Amino acid sequence: MSAQLYFDREHTDDLAAFVAAGPSPYHVVANVAERLEKAGFTRLAETDAWDGGSGGRYVVRGGAIIAWFVPEGAPPETPFRIVGAHTDSPNLRVKPRPDSGAYGWRQVAVEIYGGPLLNSWLDRDLGLSGRLVLRDGGTRLLAVDRPLLRVPQLAIHLDRNVNEQGLVLDRQRHMQPVWGLGAVDEGGLIRFAAEQAGVEASDVVGWDLMVHDVQPPAYLGRDQEFLAAARLDNQLSVHAATAALTAVAGSSDLSYVPVLAAFDHEENGSESDTGAGGPLLGRVLERSVFVRGGSYEDRARAFAGTVCVSADTGHGVHPNYAERHDPTHRPMPGGGPILKVNVNQRYATDGAGRGIFAEACDRAGVPLQEFVSNNAIPCGTTIGPITAARYGITTVDVGVPILSMHSARELCGADDPFLLANALKAVLEG
Repeated sequence: MSAQLYFDREHTDDLAAFVAAGPSPYHVVANVAERLEKAGFTRLAETDAWDGGSGGRYVVRGGAIIAWFVPEGAPPETPFRIVGAHTDSPNLRVKPRPDSGAYGWRQVAVEIYGGPLLNSWLDRDLGLSGRLVLRDGGTRLLAVDRPLLRVPQLAIHLDRNVNEQGLVLDRQRHMQPVWGLGAVDEGGLIRFAAEQAGVEASDVVGWDLMVHDVQPPAYLGRDQEFLAAARLDNQLSVHAATAALTAVAGSSDLSYVPVLAAFDHEENGSESDTGAGGPLLGRVLERSVFVRGGSYEDRARAFAGTVCVSADTGHGVHPNYAERHDPTHRPMPGGGPILKVNVNQRYATDGAGRGIFAEACDRAGVPLQEFVSNNAIPCGTTIGPITAARYGITTVDVGVPILSMHSARELCGADDPFLLANALKAVLEG
């Protein structure tokens, strides 16, 4: 039998710790890798020769991680059961020449990443996180998890009509955070980052840095029925998928090869070597087939029977803006995962995919909701359609309903992450 998942609030407590420890995609990957190692998985380098033995393996590339478990005696044509998610979230990212300022204020030059709700980043205590690339080719993670930067909003006395006319933010002029006083200090941010990471600034030759909200996750509501946190989109799904994979790994009755695929760059289109539009997942799956003695024919058979569940967050019905939702599809917190449908293929779900996920939820005792967009409002998209089209595999889009999607701080039902994890576990078990 496979391992059991946490009880609901234990799972959510663990999610809160996971999010707090994951201010950047690189930290998310490190956190997942640590959990996989504890579950007996072995890290593989893409440049090494792989073996065809059974057990858990994983590959890391930048802000992406692919993990899989090969059951004992699984033939090369064994299909895969994949849970796909993404490690990145909309935020503010540090530019190549980060040191700027004006009128005696020291600022950090940032670029807008993805589609954040810009106003949600105003007047928040922000830290600095990401990775430094060193002269020897190594990397060093950085997480300054204290109030360091702030994007200050203009006082109402200087913008008297803001409440009537709405806040309009110029992405270039109004979103640059302050972090000190004095003349522009060329090289100052990287010197600071290097010191915090315990390396010499002269050894830093590149960086992928970003800011993050340092307010920790918290339960909210009269009965603490909600979880408020940064980066629920989509660390909630990465965490649930990791819990599901480690729970089924080692099971003696798996008829599929369970896979976790957590990609970077979903928030800006997935077109990168670590995004869902890149070749990483396909190469890993193909190598898994071939090192077990498989042929191209075995690879084709394995892919033909493969199912991918694209797990991302979705829109819960907003009590103050109910007219923005479809009148017959209004997902609620506490109601279980949502099955996301869009006939124009912004989501990949079709009838066959729906049946697979609904049956898994039924086996897990997990309630299921449905989401479809209001016809008058354009629909977002996920890694689901990309994965379905790239690999020709059955794909279904699911998730947890949240409010404030793409805000610096989002909101979900406190028990919904546990329900999603149980549903994903049932999917991976087949």
